[in-house]
Amino acid sequence: MYRRIWRSMVAAALFFLMNGCVHRELPQLPYNHGIYGSGDQESIDISDLDANLTESGAPLTQDGRVPRIPFPVEEYMHLRRMGKGTITGRIYLEDGMGTKIYGRNTRLYLNPKTSYSDQWYEESYLGGHKMQKADDRLFDYLRFTSSDSQGNFAFYGVPSGSYYLIGTVKCASECGYVTPKNVRIATLVTVKGNETVHKDLKATISY
Repeated sequence: MYRRIWRSMVAAALFFLMNGCVHRELPQLPYNHGIYGSGDQESIDISDLDANLTESGAPLTQDGRVPRIPFPVEEYMHLRRMGKGTITGRIYLEDGMGTKIYGRNTRLYLNPKTSYSDQWYEESYLGGHKMQKADDRLFDYLRFTSSDSQGNFAFYGVPSGSYYLIGTVKCASECGYVTPKNVRIATLVTVKGNETVHKDLKATISY
């Protein structure tokens, strides 16, 4: 009988340590932070990764979009899923006079650099071509976050590697547009080990 009571006390103590103390020791993060795909794809809309701001001539499919290369499963299987790196920065547009228009409360992505994302960068971001919908498996390898009201953002627990850092800034008359537009910005960033990398996501606009 005493042995059963002792075992219950030990189990209760272990439960308290694992579910009580540990939770209170977790740091409070200054910004929203995302993890690689959790399977709850309905709550995260990644269609803006397929959207385009401009169009130009390119070999197109019947639906008017550039076909994507086959999803390189082997490439993605070798990507690290957990890490200790941190990427911080600020997202904004800047005019010729040095005025900054910040991306306030906007979503940002880290898209691992692979042949699949390289094609997106070349054809969609640089070339301005519309592309076919991305393979749903890509979601499982994206990391996402949101900027604050001043355009500051942060990614935590980033595995070592190179990523396309992607975000959009909504801009209207301050950019010379009659109606508001979402201006996409993308750049390459690399993180190693537990280092903290500061990388602003910015672009220059001309009127």
